[in-house]
Amino acid sequence: MTATPVNESSVRGTDVDLNTPEQPDLPGGLARLGPGSRYALISTLGYVASLAIFGVLVAVKGAEPISVYHTIIASTLLNGDALQQTALRAIPIGLAALAVAVPARAGLINVGGEGQLIMGAVAATGIGVAAVPGALSWAAMCVSGALAGALWAALSGVLRTWLGASEAVTTLLLNFIANDVMLYLIYQAWKDPNGSGQPQSRPLAHVAQLPKMFGSQLNIGVLIALVVVAVTWFLLQRTGWGFQLRVVGGNTEAARRAGLRVNSLLLSSMVVGGALAGLGGALNLAGVETQLRPDITLTFGYVAFLASFLGRHQPVKVVGAALLFSAVALSGNGLQITDGLDGTIVDILLALIVAVPLVVAKYRRRAA
Repeated sequence: MTATPVNESSVRGTDVDLNTPEQPDLPGGLARLGPGSRYALISTLGYVASLAIFGVLVAVKGAEPISVYHTIIASTLLNGDALQQTALRAIPIGLAALAVAVPARAGLINVGGEGQLIMGAVAATGIGVAAVPGALSWAAMCVSGALAGALWAALSGVLRTWLGASEAVTTLLLNFIANDVMLYLIYQAWKDPNGSGQPQSRPLAHVAQLPKMFGSQLNIGVLIALVVVAVTWFLLQRTGWGFQLRVVGGNTEAARRAGLRVNSLLLSSMVVGGALAGLGGALNLAGVETQLRPDITLTFGYVAFLASFLGRHQPVKVVGAALLFSAVALSGNGLQITDGLDGTIVDILLALIVAVPLVVAKYRRRAA
């Protein structure tokens, strides 16, 4: 029996249209909107729904939703000191989010932002405390923090390229090792003899701290972070290296057949990402904390992973997401004081915000 070839003429007259892709069922007037407008509308409705769900949760807790929303806005956008604190907290979160975004261009999943932040802070402490402080100690601390973060991420990169180990697993496990390294140092070798028994390093000398700007709480770490964000955007969008990362992330086998050095590109993306997170840890230590102590990053690395996801691994959007997450996290203090809620309830709001892109992504897949 000979199979009949299928072509356009063989199905003409039937209900099959080879030129028109199948469209998902769209409710109401969504079918009349363009794809961009539909995505924007769905995203807006999703965020409104997130706020509504959060309002129901705080009402169950005995708080007034309108008062809670007012507190969130007043304690972040309408308070000058809170705005400065939001910017300072967004520095390590934003740089750690970029540490996720860069490897993501090559198809890698870096869950190790937390450990890379910690190792950056550890290296910066070693320069700022163990060494003799000088006028440019803070600059040396930033460089050492970036190098430490790069080396820490390189461990996972080597395991991925040489042994095929999942970088998502190895970066996550290295977070716990980095935390153990830090705890050993602040409980033993670097413990502050004048710290009343508290596990923390000796404080940084004044000359080793990041200089303040305009007599405010802000330090030059803000400017350094902005420059780094601009450089990262340029590398990803305007250089051959960034283009090659996108090719590898799109189709690794095709990139290899095209002659690209896939393993080198994968490793370099991890190293650059780790350097960004390590720099974030150093800036946080030298500009805000001034002492190495437990929980110095306050899970910044995990929040940064969500920020990168929300920003779709695009540098400018990622920084915007980091600022949003920083503001929401900071508002927890106001909710605890003004509305009597546990400050950690803002984590639920963050989770609801992150859930919206999942809905939009599902719709995009259906529409594709």
